[in-house]
Amino acid sequence: MYLFDTDAISQVIKRSPSLSFIRKLASTDIEQQFTTTITVGELVYGAFKSNRPDFFIEKLERLVWPNIRILPFDEGSAKVYGKLRAALERKGTPLPEPDLRIASMAIHHGLTVITGNTKHFSKVPGLTVEDWIHEKNESQPR
Repeated sequence: MYLFDTDAISQVIKRSPSLSFIRKLASTDIEQQFTTTITVGELVYGAFKSNRPDFFIEKLERLVWPNIRILPFDEGSAKVYGKLRAALERKGTPLPEPDLRIASMAIHHGLTVITGNTKHFSKVPGLTVEDWIHEKNESQPR
């Protein structure tokens, strides 16, 4: 099962999406597709920063939200987050806050993170990351 990061989900509404991403997404059972409330917030923020917020919000409402299961940042994810944040800070490899929350949710729910930003997520021990956006698909269990 898969947890789509913000840059992965945004492929669905881009003018020129990654064809490798679209092919892989189309061949993945909808019941295996998840995203997070963190990603929802980031995409809505991006829409309202744009010069066409209504256009992007409508695309999200029509093409994205009805077709993916959205997970909340719940108590279990928060506990993973606290432990993970402390461990990464001790190692001197902190992550940006949204990525850290997304990684915590993926670990808590046993999901593989789908992202084009493997550099950040590859720092997280115990997290499986795949890049469906770029030509070369990567699977990096940590």
